[in-house]
Amino acid sequence: MIDPRTLREDPEAVRASQRARGEDEGVVDKLLGLDTRRRSAIANADTLRAEQKSVSRQVPKASAEERPALLAHAKDLAAQVKAAEIEQNAASEEFDQLFRTVPNLVHPDSPVGGEDDFTVLKTVGAPGSFDFTPRDHLELLEGLSAVDMERGAKVSGSRFYFLTGVGAQLQLALLNMAIAKALANGFTPMITPSLVRPEIMAGTGFLGAHSSEVYRMRDDDLYLVGTSEVPLAGFHADEILDLGEGPRRYAGWSSCFRREAGSYGKDTRGIIRVHQFDKIEMFVYAKPAEAEAEHERLLAWEEEMLAAIEVPYRVIDTATGDLGTSAYRKYDCEAWVPTQQTYRELTSTSNCTTFQARRLSVRYRDDNGKPQIAATLNGTLATTRWIVAIVENHQQADGSVRVPEQLRPFLGGAEVLSPGKR
Repeated sequence: MIDPRTLREDPEAVRASQRARGEDEGVVDKLLGLDTRRRSAIANADTLRAEQKSVSRQVPKASAEERPALLAHAKDLAAQVKAAEIEQNAASEEFDQLFRTVPNLVHPDSPVGGEDDFTVLKTVGAPGSFDFTPRDHLELLEGLSAVDMERGAKVSGSRFYFLTGVGAQLQLALLNMAIAKALANGFTPMITPSLVRPEIMAGTGFLGAHSSEVYRMRDDDLYLVGTSEVPLAGFHADEILDLGEGPRRYAGWSSCFRREAGSYGKDTRGIIRVHQFDKIEMFVYAKPAEAEAEHERLLAWEEEMLAAIEVPYRVIDTATGDLGTSAYRKYDCEAWVPTQQTYRELTSTSNCTTFQARRLSVRYRDDNGKPQIAATLNGTLATTRWIVAIVENHQQADGSVRVPEQLRPFLGGAEVLSPGKR
């Protein structure tokens, strides 16, 4: 959640952020009214409790004649204190519930608008040309005996699949290359739980506007994660970290699960938009003052991975209306997909400032030893969807796929993936 002091001291900043996101700015005035009511209730309860204690101290010293009146007054004050505490709790709960619906503030430089209003920050590499009609990723993967969509649907339903043979090897190679990249840059590798408790899912901001995308296990009151960002954000919940030597970086390997609610009919062919995939996710805890510089570092590491798979890509600054609830600013890297003649998202990196850590009570000690709220950041280092960009951009006329040079050591030295081999 945002800092409550920002709401009180600079409500116009919150209104402006809400407008930029396309959210209701009227929530700010509602919150200010509830905050006034809550603080008044707290002050009233404190005053009554102090008066009750004062009267209670007088009772033992009172004369026999004075004691009945004092006891009656103390009893009346006790009832008033109880009523005041009920009002205080009700006001606080109403404020907290509404306050938690407010998304993070947005970066002043983020482009304002919806999904199509992003700003292209850079374009790297030119889309290649083919002297043959290129195949799409599904045709290529099926030719390589690398995927089985039909049996995936038979076993689990639509948008599920089996990666088979070289397809499974290709994904493992890609993810292992990402882990190697993370290790080289000081990340601690983690294999994370796929199920988390409601307070952890809510703490990361995924049970707000995007709750329909999340799989819920109602009998167990657990949620399937759509990214290892969620368990990694909860890893240090209710802790005070030592960030004296710099940011704490983790690289989470996990299977990810997304309902894809509301995407009916979109990207139904192949493995672009599916219900389950694997991913390496970078997650960082940092001091707030270091967060923007760390965000640029995460983007640079993502770009190094994209350079390693040798695909044309562009970097976009995501528009305010397309930011996640927790994101202050988000950069996406989109790779060129030849058969679609467009760029498709492969990575995303977000600076969530103190929004998630405030909800999850993750703190660090400042130079004076005082606990402060940490900042959190995340970024994709590789995922199943990358296979789409690799095979389409490196395909050859006979349906084979050239393996990018930096990926070869993780694929047993293979230089080419050829049709018919299992």
